[in-house]
Amino acid sequence: MVWMLDTHALLWALFEPSQLGRKARATLQNPTHEVRVSPVSYWEISLKFGLGKLVLPHTDPSEIPSAVHQLGLSEEPLTPEILATFHRLPYAPNHRDPFDRLLVWQAICRGYTLLSKDRTLPFFSVHGLRFEW
Repeated sequence: MVWMLDTHALLWALFEPSQLGRKARATLQNPTHEVRVSPVSYWEISLKFGLGKLVLPHTDPSEIPSAVHQLGLSEEPLTPEILATFHRLPYAPNHRDPFDRLLVWQAICRGYTLLSKDRTLPFFSVHGLRFEW
């Protein structure tokens, strides 16, 4: 099984591991598990940092990819096919965040389990999303 981190899970893995759920923490600590990071998360972090909506402890968004590799995680490419089929993901009530929606779609298309605390995710289960926290 392959897992993909939601952006908040990535930030917590890097800066506040105690905030991770039990399953998420166990997944990250198991060296046999394959955990991926989407470039969507890098974009979201950089954008929110630039707008002053995100504070990173003693780091800059440009340092995040290196920190990801130090954790033993790898990136999952965002392909043209995923972007071109994004319109197929139905809109969830009260969930219109484009970053989260793209992460959800990427996880569905790749068959990955999304590690996320997002409480709106059950809506996407009927569309093929698997998630844990």
